[in-house]
Amino acid sequence: MPSAGGRSEREPLDGQRPAAPDAAVTRQFVRTETDEPADAMATQVFARPGDEPSPQASAPRAETGDSPTGSRAGATQPMRREPSGPSSPATGPDRGARGGGGNGRTSRGARRPGTPRRRIRLRWLLALIVLLAILIPAVTWTRVWYTARMDERPASDAILVLGASQYNGQPSPIFEARLQHAAELYQQGVAPAIVTVGGSQPGDNFTEGESGHNWLVDIGIPPDQVVGVGEGSDTLESIEAVAPVFEENDWTSAVIVTDPWHALRSLSIANDIGIEAASSPARSGPAVQSRELQLWYITRESASLMYYRTFGESADVTVDAA
Repeated sequence: MPSAGGRSEREPLDGQRPAAPDAAVTRQFVRTETDEPADAMATQVFARPGDEPSPQASAPRAETGDSPTGSRAGATQPMRREPSGPSSPATGPDRGARGGGGNGRTSRGARRPGTPRRRIRLRWLLALIVLLAILIPAVTWTRVWYTARMDERPASDAILVLGASQYNGQPSPIFEARLQHAAELYQQGVAPAIVTVGGSQPGDNFTEGESGHNWLVDIGIPPDQVVGVGEGSDTLESIEAVAPVFEENDWTSAVIVTDPWHALRSLSIANDIGIEAASSPARSGPAVQSRELQLWYITRESASLMYYRTFGESADVTVDAA
């Protein structure tokens, strides 16, 4: 409080020096200023009465820079807290990309462009697709060719002859070659019955199944050992049409007679329906006369088999050999 004379109680009188304060009863105030620029913060140290200030107690804690010698003696540099706002360059989404943090990683939520590893995976995936696009047709073509060269004649419940074109009840040359081969298998005792199958075209007086039945009976096969099924416009429909006949007679196995290149697809469909099938193709007739025609049939059957495996249906391609 100021005195009546206008002087502060702590101001010394003119010509008098103030007495030294008693260290035991006074509070020590030490202020240390750093030689850093204006943005550096000063530290304050307070001491309780009666305590002797120690060098450790009075030395302020400071964050030193990257310089090995730090700041000047007696000067300190306080730890500064970085702002955490979204626009801060130190904590923003680009901090990892600019080297902030020192580990080269991007911050959470940031997206990098496609990495080399992802590009390599994409290339491998494309290479695998191309490889499969080449291998699957090649493997299928090879299987069709290999199965066409096989001739299996196990003892079975019936011989199944797949139909082909007929002309007013007379089998076409391709169909006749199949029927002749089936008659030979019957005479060899491969199976006690023959089943012919196939529908008709608009305007026909006979079905393929009926024409085949009549042709076999005419050459001496007992009528009660031949079953004609007049249904089916393609391989899938024909084999589906004979399935009830096999169930009625409690038949489970068959030897399929068709052209060599048609054997694999026929076996695949029969096995899928539940008939334990083997193949004994006819090796005479127009379907096996020239290599060019054989190659065409192998390619056509490979495509038809892949179509069936993919969609479960027959391809809409009609040729006499089928």
